[in-house]
Amino acid sequence: MQKGVTIWLTGLSGAGKSTIAEELEPRLRRMGLELEPLDGDVIRTNLSQGLTFSRTDRDVNVRRIGFVCELLTRHGVIVITSAISPYRAVRTELKERIGNFIEVYVSCPIEECINRDVKGLYKRAIAGEIPQFTGISDPYEEPLNPDIVCHTHLETLDESVSKIVDYLVIKGYIAPVAVEV
Repeated sequence: MQKGVTIWLTGLSGAGKSTIAEELEPRLRRMGLELEPLDGDVIRTNLSQGLTFSRTDRDVNVRRIGFVCELLTRHGVIVITSAISPYRAVRTELKERIGNFIEVYVSCPIEECINRDVKGLYKRAIAGEIPQFTGISDPYEEPLNPDIVCHTHLETLDESVSKIVDYLVIKGYIAPVAVEV
């Protein structure tokens, strides 16, 4: 048994959104659940190509991801979305529109995100080479009341993923008897 739901992982670049999503996906699949992962970088490349990183274009990008989430959720699919989605108002709008929406704030101090930065994006943003970089020259608005907070600098990956799975059970999105195969 499962109900359609969007699991929206939001946080700074390097906070661990994609890492959590990549661990959560196979765990839920082993439970026999139907799901679809949507990564913000992949969506931007395939669905939102040509958009800039202006506030307006970021909102358009997030709304496009939300539209896909809404369709899938309505059809009973569990959607795992990892996207910076820096602006609170658009996340709130999507939560209200989709309904079955779990906001997961992937919290990590910016200093740790900079240390984890394998792509060198923070270094380039600090040097002024990347304008409008979230957390450096563009704001990130933390969720005020997220459903789940994963403190990736303090907890293990398994602890973060387990929080999400436990929440899905508590809220009735998946059966408590769902067992990994």
